Amino acid sequence: MRPGLAALIHPHSLPSLIESVRREEAFVVHGVEGSRAEFRAIGRLSSLEALLGAWPDPVDVHLPGVADEAASVTASPRDAAKMFAAGMGLLFDEAQRHAPELVPWLDAIRIELGFSALTHQRCLLYASPAGKGTASHFDQNVNVVVQLEGTKTWWLAPNAHVERPMTRHTMGLAVDAELQSYARLPMPAQMPEDRVEIVLQPGSILFVPRGMWHATRAETDALSLNFTFSPPTWIDLLTAALRGRLALSSEWRQTATVEGAAAFDALLSELAVDARSWSAADILAVTEGDADPGSD
Repeated sequence: MRPGLAALIHPHSLPSLIESVRREEAFVVHGVEGSRAEFRAIGRLSSLEALLGAWPDPVDVHLPGVADEAASVTASPRDAAKMFAAGMGLLFDEAQRHAPELVPWLDAIRIELGFSALTHQRCLLYASPAGKGTASHFDQNVNVVVQLEGTKTWWLAPNAHVERPMTRHTMGLAVDAELQSYARLPMPAQMPEDRVEIVLQPGSILFVPRGMWHATRAETDALSLNFTFSPPTWIDLLTAALRGRLALSSEWRQTATVEGAAAFDALLSELAVDARSWSAADILAVTEGDADPGSD
């Protein structure tokens, strides 16, 4: 099977998914057995027991209380298995490092979604015990969720408080300073009334856009594979290109001091003149041309 979005959701319609991505809306399909079978054929992904038995790194364990990755500890796979049995969720980060068969899928999905080569991409594996899940939150990244085992209910709602957030936030926790600068506060204390409920079964695939409120609960012990993408914003691409350009100047590399404000003003004036000739194509040639397409 050639990795990519069409293979991922076959036999369902690819244009419907692409349109949902364009609109920044959730998208779900069910009964996808081809790609699910291919992922489960990867030894470590065949079951939670196989994953715990072969995982070489510490595992993130979500502690009781706030059902969120903000409240987690790391544990050995053996201890993580005991903690899962006690009702705690597990997160296996950067799974593509130990299952390289996932890397072509990451690359192909990123390219087809139209994301920059500077995108931080990774695979996450979530093991959720029956009756447990995650608190209401939104992410700064885009997620494509493949339900490998078990049944898991998701609640999703539009975000009327933040458009295109650059950081993650969980309801009830403090709002970071940058997010406060552009969010409509206060943040809600519970999921909005216009939420929708989606039940994922083995073979379900869910696209969750950046910034959408969501919460989950596993109805049975469940294992899911997330293709997670944190694409750069125009802010990120501009600052990356700008830093590379300014680094060529010894004047810009000078140590900044309060007494040097006049010299800084002169540099800013020169930059303002120079920037008039810049174009998006120039900046993208720098950021996309120098990046490794398989970069994470």
